[in-house]
Amino acid sequence: MDQIRIIEVSPRDGLQNEKVPVPTSAKASLIVSLREAGLEEIEVSSFVSPKWVPQLGDVSELWPLLPDGGLYSALVPNARGYENARALGVSRISVFTAASSAFTLKNINMTVAESLDGFRPILKEHEGFKRAYVSTIFECPYAGRIEPAAVAKLAEELFEIGADEISLGDTIGVGTPSEVTQLHEAIRHLDHQKIVWHFHDTRGTAIANVAKALELGYRSFDASAGGLGGCPYAKGAGGNLATEDLVYFAHREGLTTGVDLLKLSQATLPIFEILGRPPTAKVQLAALAEWRSSQESAQQ
Repeated sequence: MDQIRIIEVSPRDGLQNEKVPVPTSAKASLIVSLREAGLEEIEVSSFVSPKWVPQLGDVSELWPLLPDGGLYSALVPNARGYENARALGVSRISVFTAASSAFTLKNINMTVAESLDGFRPILKEHEGFKRAYVSTIFECPYAGRIEPAAVAKLAEELFEIGADEISLGDTIGVGTPSEVTQLHEAIRHLDHQKIVWHFHDTRGTAIANVAKALELGYRSFDASAGGLGGCPYAKGAGGNLATEDLVYFAHREGLTTGVDLLKLSQATLPIFEILGRPPTAKVQLAALAEWRSSQESAQQ
């Protein structure tokens, strides 16, 4: 059987766009539940200014509450964020750029080249694990289609300046399997084990794209429990690939994940209650329905 690697991003990417404040204690409980479901690698939060992303302004309070044993990471958008992360002992960090300067200008008020200059010293100085996000790998909401060669060139630069792995993000969820193949052709010379795919399910193509990536030999994927998240800088962008959908698909395909699907499906229920809306991820709903049915049968 084949193992796939899941990087759970719901506490950061899943919640950053939500307007309803989620208490720090609820975030900590979510992470405990995710760990109990079998998820090991979890992106916890971002050391971004609370002025820009209020939902993540409690990272300094949240970090000491994390349960032992997980591989926890945080996004560091700039030098100040990195210093704050280092003061808390964060060993696994992420930096962010995109394949489109139009997108980075809207997002972090920098061109792609300026973003690289900004976090080059961070990647050089940090002694722990370093991830780099590359957004808009297929299309930018402001600049249109992105050439695979541009993504490949950026990925090469990121590895050269110290990234340990690169997460390739279909930020607005437009990609299809043929586009995954086209990008693969442009980056096939890079180490597959250092490439992570980050699909959004805006148009329902995330699992199809996962299937193609698996076929091409990739085994690492970002996902968000309950499909939480989206992109605040891309109008109309829907949620991330639901971790439940990824786990179910992997298991049916004969792959291992180390994740308990029912526990995972239950993990985000308190968060949805706080947000005031029901879950919508397909596999999560199906798993919960099966569990409730079995509970009712047992009581009869």
